[in-house]
Amino acid sequence: MPHFIDVIIPVPLQKLFTYSVTEAESQFLKPGMRVAVPFGKSKIYTGIVFKVHNNEPTAYEAKDIQQILDEAPIVNPPQLKLWEWIASYYMCTLGDVMRAALPNAFILESETVVTKSKLKTIDESNLKDDEFLVYEALQHQSSLKIHDISNILDKKNVLPVIKRLIEKNAVSVEEEVYEKYRPKLVRFVKLHNNYASESALQNLLEELSRAPKQSEVVLTLFSISAKTKKPVKVSDLSEQSGGSSAIIKTLIDKGILEEYHIQMDRVQFEGEEAEASKKLNEYQETALTEIKSAFQNQQVTLLHGVTSSGKTEIYVKLIEAVIAKGRQVLYLLPEIALTAQLINRLQDYFGEKVSVFHSKYSSHERVEVWNNVLQNSAKAQIILGARSSIFLPFSDLGLIVVDEEHEQSFKQFDPAPRYQARDTAVVLGYMHKANVLMGSATPSLESYFNAKQNKYGFVELKYRHNDVLMPDIELVDIKEKRKKKRMKGHFSDRLMEEMTETLEAGQQVILFQNRRGFSPIVECNTCGHSPQCPNCDVSLTYHQYRSQLRCHYCGYVMAMIKGCTACGSPELDSKGFGTEQIEEEVKVLFPNHKVARMDLDTTRGKYGYEKIITALEQQEIDILVGTQMLTKGLDFRNVRLVGIMNADNMLNFPDFRAHERSFQLMLQVSGRAGRTQERGKVLIQTYNPHHNILQQVSTNNYIDMFNEQMNDRYNFKYPPVYKQIKITLKHKDYNRVETASIWYAKSLRQLFGDHVLGPESPPIARIRNQFHKNILVKIPKKQSLSKTKEAIIKVNNSFQSIKDFRSVRVILNVDNF
Repeated sequence: MPHFIDVIIPVPLQKLFTYSVTEAESQFLKPGMRVAVPFGKSKIYTGIVFKVHNNEPTAYEAKDIQQILDEAPIVNPPQLKLWEWIASYYMCTLGDVMRAALPNAFILESETVVTKSKLKTIDESNLKDDEFLVYEALQHQSSLKIHDISNILDKKNVLPVIKRLIEKNAVSVEEEVYEKYRPKLVRFVKLHNNYASESALQNLLEELSRAPKQSEVVLTLFSISAKTKKPVKVSDLSEQSGGSSAIIKTLIDKGILEEYHIQMDRVQFEGEEAEASKKLNEYQETALTEIKSAFQNQQVTLLHGVTSSGKTEIYVKLIEAVIAKGRQVLYLLPEIALTAQLINRLQDYFGEKVSVFHSKYSSHERVEVWNNVLQNSAKAQIILGARSSIFLPFSDLGLIVVDEEHEQSFKQFDPAPRYQARDTAVVLGYMHKANVLMGSATPSLESYFNAKQNKYGFVELKYRHNDVLMPDIELVDIKEKRKKKRMKGHFSDRLMEEMTETLEAGQQVILFQNRRGFSPIVECNTCGHSPQCPNCDVSLTYHQYRSQLRCHYCGYVMAMIKGCTACGSPELDSKGFGTEQIEEEVKVLFPNHKVARMDLDTTRGKYGYEKIITALEQQEIDILVGTQMLTKGLDFRNVRLVGIMNADNMLNFPDFRAHERSFQLMLQVSGRAGRTQERGKVLIQTYNPHHNILQQVSTNNYIDMFNEQMNDRYNFKYPPVYKQIKITLKHKDYNRVETASIWYAKSLRQLFGDHVLGPESPPIARIRNQFHKNILVKIPKKQSLSKTKEAIIKVNNSFQSIKDFRSVRVILNVDNF
């Protein structure tokens, strides 16, 4: 009886491919194991076994697999179930999900290997110069990889040369699959067993008396072993004895010391024993009791706690209860900057039970965390991570905490799968029968609406820790200030006054401007021309620290121009302002204070965030200027003043969520002020202080904002009242994308009538030389979501079968928020 397996390949294909296996292989293979499989004419992919069965494919002949790469599954059944849900809900393929879920090092690469032909000796006079170089290299080496040949010939495209050598039977070619992940091995030493007895040891020390440095190394080895009772690393021995690695090597060669290797994790917890968690105050105790009772009836609970109310301490108590039962905990955060602060807090309580998983970690480090979670090891009982950590292979999840659940960073926009980690966490919790706790000072309308509809449990925490008052929020009318000439650059006299007072009191200031760079537009005063990105419909942003003009959409860079490119006039003016310009102005206005900036440009590298956050905590920085990275739940003890430089550009954004987002952003950044004893102060500079959202921020009135925004959502049929799917079409030819989008929208209108909006060009209609068109499908509550998706997929398949439209890229984005 023939045996087959269905394999997920990391390629966006609608169906799974079936491969044939032997009976022995079919008994050994289990879903979740990796196999190397041939695909297409010459490619080899790492696939994940999805199913083992006996049904032969009817449309094609099943190929044999190349090799089995694992002894046990690296993806467990609950994960495969979650992958299926993500693929069906977010309208993508299992291959997309696999590519997003697995650390890069698990997806093995195939590499072409060139070896010398075994057939016969070759007449070297027939070989051209470049062919001879490759053939000669193969006389000295058994095999060469493609990039080795590139280096030998010093050119990129070496395939024609290899092709000619194959034709002349000089070489043969095969694919070699190689593993990217290599475990970290650490070198340790111990005294050789020959010197275990006291007499042998005495003789050894007498022998070494003529070699004082070697003697010192041996004695240091004794003292370290006696102190720590642990294996001794070569690096520690070298450092403490002052002996070079050459001396240690000599002792190993003589057979006095013996070396061995131990596999270690790349990320280690090096701290003291864990301390007890803090005692909760009465409000926190009440909230904790309410959460526990909500969990009796509801799997998901929303905690609406004002900024600095001590939500993290409540999470810690819940985590303690779950890990006491030996179950796993997932703590989701929206921003890598936040993990830097939280790692320390959680490790103080839970020691080495905490593991961290996010994109700034190397792929080797991520593989180690993956393996620890898979084996349910004590090192990975609590996973702290950004959105991708929902893909880890949990086997016994007891609790998921989604902190700052309103954050848009939980939504993945590109590439597919375009999942929303908060919603996926709810499904993951349901699959593992785990409780899900969402926490935020400014919950998203969706979550608050669900809590109101009794889909989620709901708990409120209205008071700040230590009964500190909520910050005093003041709106500054900069239109008025400009008229009365009371502005210095972008700073009003009120902001200057408060900053001076705060700095004199030895406290810190945060200035928030949601734009990086120096200024978003450079304009010629003579003809009005401003430099544009050649690939996108946006003006170039001026970055002063590198004297560059840059596009924030495609990364295009050019040197700052000295004169207008249109008329040659040297009179250039910059319009608008970003974090760089604010930093410059602050340095001029407060020359005796330390200023730092926190945005995408200053936080590159693994520890970029940590350096700035630590410097602020240790009061090495007086004034921190930053973008929205600052707003995400960071806890700074000594910040008394927060200045929002310009509230209007957030409010006037063309998006139905702009007002909700502005409210959340401003309240969150306000929450960084006055978190300990003294009440904080927040100044919001605006041209329109009477705007409803600004009035609601100044009184911290979430309910008013919620009711007003929900009223709009009901009227205009937007989420959470209606669900929506956004369809984006992209192509470099404007006419083609225009025709294609009209056809697509027309087909959808035949099915859904007035619930289809578009096609419409977005505010930035061209990005990376691709023109965009958007179509929005609104889905009423009574309409079946799965049937709607099926209908859209049918339209999409018909669209793809039209020859003229095949090159137009279609992106389906479910819940595009």
